[in-house]
Amino acid sequence: MKKLLIIDRDGTILKEPPVDFQIDSLDKFEFVPGVITALSSIASRGDYELVMASNQDGLGTSSFPTEDFLPPQNLMLKTLEGEGIVFSDILIDPSMPEENSPGRKPGIGMFDKYINNPEYDLSESFVIGDRLTDVALAHNLGAKAILLQAEGTEADGCVLITDSWAKINEFLRASARTAVIDRVTRETSIHGEIDLDGNGNTSISTGLHFFDHMLEQIPHHSGCSLIIDAKGDLEVDEHHTMEDVAIVLGQLIFSALGNKAGIERYGFALPMDECRAMVLLDFGGRSEFVWNVDFTREYVGDTPTEMYKHFFKTLSSEMRCNLHVSASGENNHHLIEGVFKAFARALKMAVKRNVFSNILPSSKGII
Repeated sequence: MKKLLIIDRDGTILKEPPVDFQIDSLDKFEFVPGVITALSSIASRGDYELVMASNQDGLGTSSFPTEDFLPPQNLMLKTLEGEGIVFSDILIDPSMPEENSPGRKPGIGMFDKYINNPEYDLSESFVIGDRLTDVALAHNLGAKAILLQAEGTEADGCVLITDSWAKINEFLRASARTAVIDRVTRETSIHGEIDLDGNGNTSISTGLHFFDHMLEQIPHHSGCSLIIDAKGDLEVDEHHTMEDVAIVLGQLIFSALGNKAGIERYGFALPMDECRAMVLLDFGGRSEFVWNVDFTREYVGDTPTEMYKHFFKTLSSEMRCNLHVSASGENNHHLIEGVFKAFARALKMAVKRNVFSNILPSSKGII
């Protein structure tokens, strides 16, 4: 689904004149600092379809003739186009505030073609503007609001408040590494959420206490946030629950990684008391699994040790990665906990990214 970046014009792209608030001559024409660089970077990634939306009070009347509006407007569009910034739609409401036009922001009358359109995901779209009406517009559309005002400005319902377009650019680059998946079968019902960059929201519940303890190592040592709520047919055995959690977790990680631009791709090994655990991880798009862990007990806690090989094999398949796991030691608890910790550290290293890099870590140009 397509995502929109709905951008206000006056005060957001162009500086707004402090007296009459109308950009009706080239003498009043001036870009907001940093906007061209940021929008050029955003446009080059192609993550969002750019839409300009602006209230222009009385446009087309004697108080604001169209012929006064067009020269600054056309110069702005031409300048931006020269930097690769093209708006797929330009929406302008010319009404006065007292007219209560349904098309005037924060009204949504100008956005009919995007509302209830299955091609667009408004919940993952953003409205960027310098006024509270832009924040209200985002709320009315079911989108997210970014307010271009000094940090510390009080405004409810914003995901970001800043007067820096560079910070907006960085935020948009770094904000898409989350995923939510629900998997329901005749044997299990699993809800999963992940944020690879961590938001502090972590909760694990599978009905298997030792398995929960192992899964908790992943967010703790990788820095991600993870929610797993699994209900399975434990009256049969542990297999379906552990397998389907692996499926959901692998799909969460794969989905949250997105196009993988800028990630490190590889990682990690660590000791766990008398045990040595090594996990080699490569998000290269292929799935190869190697396991070299020998247990001496049938169970640790309430989970069968034989299921951990199956768990990580299923996980590697769903993550579409090469995963090599080896561990040696005497204590079976330490053995599998070392593996989970090493996996978490490998994950942390591999998903680390440079948010300003569009480069895929592959000589093939695709992973």
